[in-house]
Amino acid sequence: MAQLRVTDFFGRTKAATGAPDKRGSRRVKTPLAAPPVPREDKEAGASGVLSTLPPPPASPRTPARGGSSPVLVGRVSRKRSRCEMEAELPAGAQPGKSARKRLELHRDEEPAARSTTSLGTARHLQRVWAEPVSALIFCVCGCCVSPALTVCSLPTQEDLAALRCRLQKVKTLAQLPLVAAGASTELRSQLEKARQLELCIRQKKKGSGAPPGAQPSRDTTPAAPKHTSIPPAYQRFHTLAQDLPPGLTLPYKFKVLAEMFRSVDTIAGMLFNRSETITFAKVKQGVQDMMRKQFEERHMGQIKAVYPTSYRLRQEKNIPTFGNGMKKSDYQLTLEPVLGEEETVDGRPHLSASCLLQRRKEFHRNLVNIVKQHHKAFLAALNPPMVVPDEKLTRWHPRFKVDEVPDISPAQLPQPPQEDKLTTAQEVLSTARGMLTPKMEKALGNLALRTTEASVGEPVVSKAPSPASTSSALKGVSQALLERIRAKEAQKLQALMTRDLQQEERLTMLGRLPAMARVLRNIFVAEKKQALTMEVACARMSDSYDVQMPPGEMEKHLRLFSELLPDWVGIHTIRTDTYIKLDKGKDLSLITERLTKAAKEAETL
Repeated sequence: MAQLRVTDFFGRTKAATGAPDKRGSRRVKTPLAAPPVPREDKEAGASGVLSTLPPPPASPRTPARGGSSPVLVGRVSRKRSRCEMEAELPAGAQPGKSARKRLELHRDEEPAARSTTSLGTARHLQRVWAEPVSALIFCVCGCCVSPALTVCSLPTQEDLAALRCRLQKVKTLAQLPLVAAGASTELRSQLEKARQLELCIRQKKKGSGAPPGAQPSRDTTPAAPKHTSIPPAYQRFHTLAQDLPPGLTLPYKFKVLAEMFRSVDTIAGMLFNRSETITFAKVKQGVQDMMRKQFEERHMGQIKAVYPTSYRLRQEKNIPTFGNGMKKSDYQLTLEPVLGEEETVDGRPHLSASCLLQRRKEFHRNLVNIVKQHHKAFLAALNPPMVVPDEKLTRWHPRFKVDEVPDISPAQLPQPPQEDKLTTAQEVLSTARGMLTPKMEKALGNLALRTTEASVGEPVVSKAPSPASTSSALKGVSQALLERIRAKEAQKLQALMTRDLQQEERLTMLGRLPAMARVLRNIFVAEKKQALTMEVACARMSDSYDVQMPPGEMEKHLRLFSELLPDWVGIHTIRTDTYIKLDKGKDLSLITERLTKAAKEAETL
């Protein structure tokens, strides 16, 4: 489209407005530029004439770039000559002065309406236009402009009415209830039930046993977590983490107690051999320094319960304390090792190293016997029940949880004599008999009876699991078949628990033979010989097998080959050398099958 020039626009503007020449006329002042008005008049007139103000003149603008003009319609985008440009100039205009850039202000389309404005409106407009340029006018629509550039258009009556209607709707929506009136009662009742349930849960956690209907407390601070006596994982699964051959392993707490007994014996032996009185305070300090664990009288009571003939305990006084915070007249717990008549040196008892080792073994044996009692109760509760003699038991049942064995109940230690001190209800009753009312005597008698009944207890035995009932997956299976399967499984487990060390070693060797058979045959095929010396065969096998093994151990496996499969492997001694011969024509899969069958048969024995 045609490109308009600025000179065209300003030439047309001067011709349309009839502006006089700048050189022949003076600048006409804007009639809106009135002298400043006091601030009080501004504030008073601004609120009264807002609704009657006519639209103010718009901001100065440049003509639209692509706008059409009736004077310029039909022109093409070509360069015009000076003659054409001078021909378009209005009469009286100078040809060289018409290209000055000026902005065109909006003209009022209705001049008659401007003449009909009221005097108050004109004065208000004068006040508005008389404001300094730095002042800003804020429109109702939220925009901010400078009065030196423009005056924003004021809202009409219809816009104000629409705005009031919207505000009324917002207020109405804000006052609406969140829930319906009919449903509020039901919601409150459900909320109350939820609060009561929360209160019950909190009360159960605290152990106070508050009734469910109690009113909930306003304090919503969570209760402190209760202390649990669950031991850490390294104690609960101590047996599983031991890199030892399977056997009669002890729980973690029993091993700690055995180590405490060893420390007590070591310290007591040094003091006893020096003819020094062994007090519990000295032993306690020494054990804690050696083990870095707390040692209390409760542990001494457990040692006494496991090994009653290890020490003779007494309460004695008038023992030198040497500044340990105790008086010489106070009673102290003393220990004296119980030794045999043969443990003497120069006519007096002596606690030697061999005696310490013997006492340690006896303490460990007693701990194993305690675990055996719990294991026997576990076997009796199985379905079907199992009976394994203690002297043939070499390992625990696979499902017996060793680390969950109950702790040992400590034995009663000697207590210092209590002189003129009443500690039980029976002592109070016997002392004050005849001095109390019959009601108080009856209450003290009942309390003494309950205390006596509670003190008489039986040894703690681990709770045996109840026999497992038939699961839903086994419904429809005959009971006789289930009994046979359970009996076969019990027989297998009993053989596992009574297996000795030699049988365990033989089973381990039988499990390696199928893989070794393939390696042995490959060695003979690679050597291209019918027989090899035992030394060469063991060396080749040690280099080729995936498990590192000394030659002597490898020779045991080769001799086991000849024992189980004499038709495949033969061992011959010629003069001073031993040779091993292999039949390479045998099928290796049949050999492997026979070895696997022999291993399974050995497991059931």
